[in-house]
Amino acid sequence: MKKTIAIQNGQHQHDDHVCMSRRRFLLTGGLALGVVALGGGLPGLVRAAGETVSAVQAGYQRQKIGSLSALKAGVPVDFAYPFADVSNILVKLGAQAGGGVGSDKDVVAFNQQCTHMGGPLQSTYKDQYQVLGPCPLHLTTFDLTHHGMVVSGHGTESLPQIMLELEGDDIYAVGVMGLLYGYADNTVGRSA
Repeated sequence: MKKTIAIQNGQHQHDDHVCMSRRRFLLTGGLALGVVALGGGLPGLVRAAGETVSAVQAGYQRQKIGSLSALKAGVPVDFAYPFADVSNILVKLGAQAGGGVGSDKDVVAFNQQCTHMGGPLQSTYKDQYQVLGPCPLHLTTFDLTHHGMVVSGHGTESLPQIMLELEGDDIYAVGVMGLLYGYADNTVGRSA
């Protein structure tokens, strides 16, 4: 016994419900996605031309962490920021780096805790390759010339970079780009 399904306007009629054809489903889905992408489906996403949009900025303390004249190329300097228990590295790479300061844009600072599982990266700086690592837990290595991006290993997040400013010869830490391992918010301390 065969059952006949009547087709009307591209829709199939089953006993108690109407089915949409594959073509109509794809067209409807594409149209809905286009409306959302253009901002019509989510209020507040479309801005008028020329409207100013403000960025939310975290409130970090400005802290002096060293001086340009005291830095030697390839020799890292440890410092704590934004809290006393957060270990970071300040280093003059000798080559231009993302986020670098100084006349050669080669002075950078990074957190020394692996983003994968919080492994310690102290004393793992390799001047020859300008990397930090490998992490002793899973061998993640970070490229300090490219904002601390992962070179190899299990890490999927770049190493948090300490944002720097110069005032004369003095180097100041003014913020952190990226979330510190073990923190829900870099500005309020370690989460319980």
